[in-house]
Amino acid sequence: MKIKPMDDRVLVEFEKEEEKTPSGIIIPDTAKEKPRMGVVAAVGTDEDLQEKIKVGNKVLFAKYGGEDIEFDGKEYKIIQRSDILAVIE
Repeated sequence: MKIKPMDDRVLVEFEKEEEKTPSGIIIPDTAKEKPRMGVVAAVGTDEDLQEKIKVGNKVLFAKYGGEDIEFDGKEYKIIQRSDILAVIE
């Protein structure tokens, strides 16, 4: 099974990172901010968007944009074109 975003939406994958303080205390996910950068896993059906955003691009997106989902043990966010702030090269 695959996730295929529709229209002007992009599926972005996050990498889970365990953060530790210098003294070795692990910071739980609930206490830290969600990432605002990720790797494009799929691009929606909008042809103009497909020309600008490609699978594998790193993107920076708005802090409160999109919907968080978990699928096959990985964290994703489905965001609209307007929430994408930049492509990181």
